[in-house]
Amino acid sequence: MKRLAGRAAVITGAGSGFGLELSRLLAGQGMHLVMADVQAAALEAAAQEMRGLGAEVLAQVVDVSKADQVEALGAATLARFGAPGVVFNNAGVGAGGLIWEHTLKDWEWVVGVNLMGVAHGVRVFTPMMLAAAQADPTFEGHIVNTASMAGLLNAPNMGVYNVTKHAVVSMSETLYQDLRLVTDQISASVLCPYFVPTGIHQSERNRPAEMANAGAGPTRSQLIGAAMAEKAVTSGKVSAAQVAQFVVDAILADRFYIYSHPHALGGVQVRLEDIMLQRNPTDPFKERPELGERLRAQLRG
Repeated sequence: MKRLAGRAAVITGAGSGFGLELSRLLAGQGMHLVMADVQAAALEAAAQEMRGLGAEVLAQVVDVSKADQVEALGAATLARFGAPGVVFNNAGVGAGGLIWEHTLKDWEWVVGVNLMGVAHGVRVFTPMMLAAAQADPTFEGHIVNTASMAGLLNAPNMGVYNVTKHAVVSMSETLYQDLRLVTDQISASVLCPYFVPTGIHQSERNRPAEMANAGAGPTRSQLIGAAMAEKAVTSGKVSAAQVAQFVVDAILADRFYIYSHPHALGGVQVRLEDIMLQRNPTDPFKERPELGERLRAQLRG
């Protein structure tokens, strides 16, 4: 895209983390903001901040796993601003634990937000952007989906999260290719951050009551996974604000893959070599065996 000012940006998960920081950046670029989040208080505070920065804001409480709520967000966006120039399908939740220990509710919750939330955003906003492009040869649009380095790797004890993020990478690559078939005016990117302080390790605070697990509490592996995620996320050296800037840079440059930690791509290369050479998956702790031993001891203890 060549111009952001005067256009609308839709941002899910806008109340915190990447979504909040991107809202700040795009407000500074002169964009109108459509801010969606499941956290009403955080969303209102964020929206007030963006209005203070001079942005015109439409804020709407949305659970992105609910198709009707994303459709209502789309209708409100079209009525207020017309077709958006930027859509950031960013809302997501984290979950850890051995893959067979995820309950049905765990799967429904994480898949609903991380995967179907992105799918709803793509199916609701892409057609209106394509219609705008057909009507106006100067229209430009860009869709960014938040995946994770977990969408390119398969770290142990992160099963349901890995599955959803791999699916988002696949969806995004397909979206990019499909758009190339029908238009030169709209493009797409996928954001694959590594460990960045965003609050995703506290996702349980936003888990709906209907998705709660009845009976027993978290398993040993889930408690270990939560502790590992908290330590990794809170100790991250790359900030959410920096990642938001990476996103804006990628939109302006029409760059598809967006990484917060390019050094992590070494692990991706090893995984792809495993696939190409038909060898068994490489031990993810090969370079730091003490971490693997510690995790095995915790899980078997």
